[in-house]
Amino acid sequence: MDTPELLTIDAFIRHWAADRPQRPAMVGERRIHFAELDASTHRVATALLAAGLKKGDRIAWLGKNAVLYFTLLFGAARIGVVMAPVGWRLAAPERRYIVHDTESKLLFAGEGFADDARAMAPQLPLVQRIFSADEAWAWIDGTTPAPFVASGPEDAILQLYTSGTTGNPKGVELCNRNLFGLRRQAQQAGLPWAAWDDDEVVMVAMPCAHIGGTGLGFMALAGGVSGCVMAEFTPDGCFDAIEKEGVTRFFAVPAALQMLVNHPRCAKTDFSRLKYIFYGAAPIPLALLQQCVQAFGCQFLQAYGMTETTGTVVTLPPEDHDPKGSPRMRAAGKPVPGVEVKIVGPDGQTVPTGEVGEIVTRSSNNMLGYWKQPEATARTKTADNWVHTGDAGYMDADGYVYIHDRVKDMIISGGENVYPAEVENAIYGHPDVADVAVIGVPDPTWGEAVKAVVVPRPGHTVDPAAVIAWARERIAGFKVPKTVDVIPELPRNPTGKILRRALRAPYWEGRDRQVN
Repeated sequence: MDTPELLTIDAFIRHWAADRPQRPAMVGERRIHFAELDASTHRVATALLAAGLKKGDRIAWLGKNAVLYFTLLFGAARIGVVMAPVGWRLAAPERRYIVHDTESKLLFAGEGFADDARAMAPQLPLVQRIFSADEAWAWIDGTTPAPFVASGPEDAILQLYTSGTTGNPKGVELCNRNLFGLRRQAQQAGLPWAAWDDDEVVMVAMPCAHIGGTGLGFMALAGGVSGCVMAEFTPDGCFDAIEKEGVTRFFAVPAALQMLVNHPRCAKTDFSRLKYIFYGAAPIPLALLQQCVQAFGCQFLQAYGMTETTGTVVTLPPEDHDPKGSPRMRAAGKPVPGVEVKIVGPDGQTVPTGEVGEIVTRSSNNMLGYWKQPEATARTKTADNWVHTGDAGYMDADGYVYIHDRVKDMIISGGENVYPAEVENAIYGHPDVADVAVIGVPDPTWGEAVKAVVVPRPGHTVDPAAVIAWARERIAGFKVPKTVDVIPELPRNPTGKILRRALRAPYWEGRDRQVN
């Protein structure tokens, strides 16, 4: 169903509550229809205002995906209070840093995370109250709705944290327009995947602290369809949702798709309602695509983007996914309607067609900026709203964008972004390690695996297992090196910068690009 151009959470909720009050809006630990979504988010807005919060204030969520999370997010967004979800897989110091950085006044803990949240309380002086899931629902259900002033298109409503190449993670501020501004143009362009049938169901399986998780919740709301909220991705959970809830589309990283097609239940599951699978964070290997097409029988779209671009800005459409293989399948795709992409050299000037440079993009999707970090914002986003992606690539004569390598040193493992500096900082204090560099190496399951290359202290011997255990105590599991190599000296340039490319080269030999 086509809708008028709506640009705020509040407008979408009011629209669908009037249009289809009894249709399911979200399914998870609770089932709520659109009239209930309007009422419950209205109560959230009222409760937040009564607690003294105002537009521009922050609240934080520590937990897995939940209907409660989206109810709080949407309710807060209606009045311009900003939700900041914290990755539940992060280590305790990382979680604590993010909550403190948001300056959140309220911290909401998902099911099973209340003790973790309360353990952080002594080091979070700005947090006035911590809610368990049961306490949050009671707080919401016990509030009488009162009038409020709705947030506008340019008001921030979501703050997602992205790891930095140096230092601590940065909060990416996203506004209503960032999340909804491109939707109308895709519809008007007649793109089939931008059209929605009234009975569709979107599965939200990726973590809510990522745009690939929370973004799917916004997609369901914008389409006026049901969002099937999974606490976390598991193959069994996905198969159950597809069979019992009638899922029609979902987003997954290729590593997750591989888990699904290799699962015994895959051959027995009814995928007849499935229309589209969106994948991203890494290219899909041809062999995996062939397996997926045969197993799922639906259409595939590759989505390229980043948190700073509110997710997808380039797509490889279904017609370019040839199970027999084609050169186009190596592309990230073409810019979606309303998005500009160009390839620039070190001087910022556009390079000739086919020449490698940095991918930069401009659209209404581009973030407001990094929370309280104007200098970092200026390095990533220009005054005329071009965002530097940090990816190196080229564009062909037909406008397809190809990723060649990374300008930054980021590793993508199973769809999770891992920055070497974070991992190196965690390892540096090990008593046997004098020097360390972290690189990504090819991995058949995760796309890339994290590898640490270490230099021992004089007179010391490095035990790789001990280094891995040391890191596991300090950083999230997906950032911990899978393997550790020991060498006598790290390669460096004359200024002392580690030559990561030289370290990576032996592992990527025989491949024509340094992404997997």
